Amino acid sequence: MKEYEKRAHLEWEQFKLDIRKATPPEKLSTAEKARKKAYLEKHPVEWMQYFFPNYAACPFAPFQKEAINRICRNDEWYEVWSWSRELAKSTVSMMLELFLMLTGKKRYLLMVSATQDAAVRLLAPYRANLEANGRLMDFYDVQPSLTKWEETNFVTNTGLTFLAVGYGNAPRGTRNESVRPDIIDIDDYDTDKDCRNPVILDKKTEFIERAVIPTRSVSAPTLILAKGNLIAKDTCIARFGAKADKHMVVNIVDKDGKSTWPEKNSQEHIERVKATISTGAFQAEYMNNPIHEGKVFKNLPLGKMPALSKFKFLVCYGDPSTSNKGKSASSTKAVCLMGKIRTTFYILKAFVDRPSNAVFIDWFYQCKAWVGGRVPVFYMVENNSLQDPFYEQVFLPLIREENQKRGDSLFITGDTRPKTDKAARIEANLEPIDRNGAWLFNEDEADNPHMKELLDQFKLFEMTLPYPADGPDCVEGAVAEINRRTVLDGSTVDTISRSDLIDSSNRM
Repeated sequence: MKEYEKRAHLEWEQFKLDIRKATPPEKLSTAEKARKKAYLEKHPVEWMQYFFPNYAACPFAPFQKEAINRICRNDEWYEVWSWSRELAKSTVSMMLELFLMLTGKKRYLLMVSATQDAAVRLLAPYRANLEANGRLMDFYDVQPSLTKWEETNFVTNTGLTFLAVGYGNAPRGTRNESVRPDIIDIDDYDTDKDCRNPVILDKKTEFIERAVIPTRSVSAPTLILAKGNLIAKDTCIARFGAKADKHMVVNIVDKDGKSTWPEKNSQEHIERVKATISTGAFQAEYMNNPIHEGKVFKNLPLGKMPALSKFKFLVCYGDPSTSNKGKSASSTKAVCLMGKIRTTFYILKAFVDRPSNAVFIDWFYQCKAWVGGRVPVFYMVENNSLQDPFYEQVFLPLIREENQKRGDSLFITGDTRPKTDKAARIEANLEPIDRNGAWLFNEDEADNPHMKELLDQFKLFEMTLPYPADGPDCVEGAVAEINRRTVLDGSTVDTISRSDLIDSSNRM
């Protein structure tokens, strides 16, 4: 053996040893074993927990149980799992498919991936468990066959067959005697490179539909299970999902921002990962939302802010969503404090998040406190025809109540300006400002999560709005109001010197 072959062999033996240690056979009588086997085969999730305790170390999540039970109920079924990273789609499918095969419901698994090597890696845990899992051997007397036990194609002593196939291989006519594949597992089939080429996507889709799926028997119930994240706007997995009986999309967090599998992925761990990668990367890898930095806003410069005394007035503009949930995934609320000197807009403060209505209103008070009366501020909130009931029935009463509590007299005017399509309006009114370098974002706020979210929303902005754009929409509202008031009263500062740029910490 060459050195790398020795290392691979040792790693394989260690892998099997770990499986043996995790699955020692129980000392049960024949009757006890029969009763336990009968019970477990009626309860697939418990079957998996018993035979694969090392893989099922965390309790199954509700969405995993739902998928397992649905597939077990349907002998003839086509399902697609777009489960986020860290949601164990390949591990769950391995346990599920071995359950179906060992209990006699299926006989032949065809594993398909982007390459044959990838398919072999995906089949390796199946082969290792069939060689070393003491409980499977004890209950099902399963063993490697003496004639066919290779990493690309292996058959058990009971005739269960496993074959690894990569894109472009020739699986046509695949069978073990009279048995054709009755599980077709398509896993990790998309690649970033392939998804940038629609011609390749067409060919890979055609390969599955012409060469892979027809290996099944027309008359025998077959499970087709495809797994993969939505890593681009057009993918094979999305195309498969359009034809499947069920396309199950599960992100690492739900619509309320909570972990979909908290027993494994704690909120703390998710936030830690989120903090170490870009928003675009997190959305693509963990949220099935393949967005990339947009092509509209390319500059977004950070810089020092002028002294507040240099502004004739400021605008504090709010963009509410009508939801009062603390974590609504569909939209965000935003408040921004902005001013203009000559031809440059300054984004002094920003709040962008998914807060309650009370917190949203508090953002206006925070802006007022930050300014400290050193310059007049016009407070406004978006109030188009769709939001008018919210403004009149919810927003104004909350403001009155908050003014009473604080002994304040903050008044916020509704912006009833008719608004065109959101994405078109943001691009038309703000892109020229960015292109000409006619705005600055407060560099002293660069580490503030709210300012980061605002900049992310600009960076990820596309006309299809794949990511929230309520921050940019809020800035557009403030820009429009500043321009309107500037035209009305000529509010500009003719000159600004370098000494006017001061640290925001001295502004309070």
